[in-house]
Amino acid sequence: MAERARVVALVPAAGGGRRFGGDAPKQYAPLAGRAVLACTLDRLAAALSPLRVVVALAADDNYYDAVIGARNSVETLRCGGDTRAATVANALAALAARCAEDDWILVHDAARPCVPVEAVLRLTSELASDAVGGLLAVPMSDTLKRENAANPGRVLRTEERTGVWLAQTPQMFRFGILRAAFALPGALATTDEAQAVEALAATGACAQPRLVAGSAQNIKVTYPSDLALAGAILATQEGAT
Repeated sequence: MAERARVVALVPAAGGGRRFGGDAPKQYAPLAGRAVLACTLDRLAAALSPLRVVVALAADDNYYDAVIGARNSVETLRCGGDTRAATVANALAALAARCAEDDWILVHDAARPCVPVEAVLRLTSELASDAVGGLLAVPMSDTLKRENAANPGRVLRTEERTGVWLAQTPQMFRFGILRAAFALPGALATTDEAQAVEALAATGACAQPRLVAGSAQNIKVTYPSDLALAGAILATQEGAT
């Protein structure tokens, strides 16, 4: 009988981090004495231990073994695609033999090392009985401006921010829901799992994803300057434990 996993954490880590620059992808940049990805894996383990974690790498990744190395309950799949969505879809296909339709896939960005443990626990608790799943997100608080495409650098208008949320990760969905969502036309162009599930919900196959309150501390490392802020957040979080 195929092994069944109640919750599998999937960490897409196949991106090259073009906006970050540098010789190595951003997930291997040093942060608080470790690599960004190592901090992320440590945070997931602290929140949901024991937990099976799958790290989806590019086929030609030459850094993981040297920088991260072997970890208990962490396996790697060299299934990276041209986009984040393609990487997730490839990983789901590889996990199909060992996941039941109702099992949870918890997808978390490799470059979000500061997600608070309590936010992850809140997500899993609030979604425990949900038939679909959902994501961490925070309500938009800043004024939102639309740029004028015909006159770049100038404002076209101010957008209504009421009801607008900023998506974060983890995003956690039933395995069967995610597989069906990524089988839809156009799914590989989506920028997160929730967007793929939204398209599935629009067909009437399921409900829309659920929003769960995230945290402003859950920043994504995109540029080198983000490392200083991430380091400060980690120091505050880990100093409080």
